[in-house]
Amino acid sequence: MKVLAIAILILAALLAACGGGANETAAPVVEEIDLSSLAPAVDVDTVRAVQDNPNVFLLDVREPDEYASGHIAGITLIPMGEVAARLSELPKDKEIIVTCRTGNRSGQVADFLREQGFTNVHNMEGGIVAWEEAGYPVE
Repeated sequence: MKVLAIAILILAALLAACGGGANETAAPVVEEIDLSSLAPAVDVDTVRAVQDNPNVFLLDVREPDEYASGHIAGITLIPMGEVAARLSELPKDKEIIVTCRTGNRSGQVADFLREQGFTNVHNMEGGIVAWEEAGYPVE
């Protein structure tokens, strides 16, 4: 009987030890994106992942009324028709991600910026429409 009681105590101790930490929450894995490897066209998930990176400049080329109806936090508005006159406002030392409503105007602006010597320009595919469809917040 004594042997059985000792065996049960040992088994209980082993089971308790195996269950330790089961309620701990693992830290979320955050994948760091290599900005130098960004493609000319990037999806909204990539933009969301780099949104707060200080080496990324987000550029919205929609009109002011479109911007006012909802925009990505921290983005800079320069309407498409003003980009050529405001090139000096764009940083050459950061990755520039351009967006508009659906990706058409921003694609044109991205091409224009490359023609002007910017080598770090990316178009956000699908624009703000895709951003909102993905459930990402707008201001």
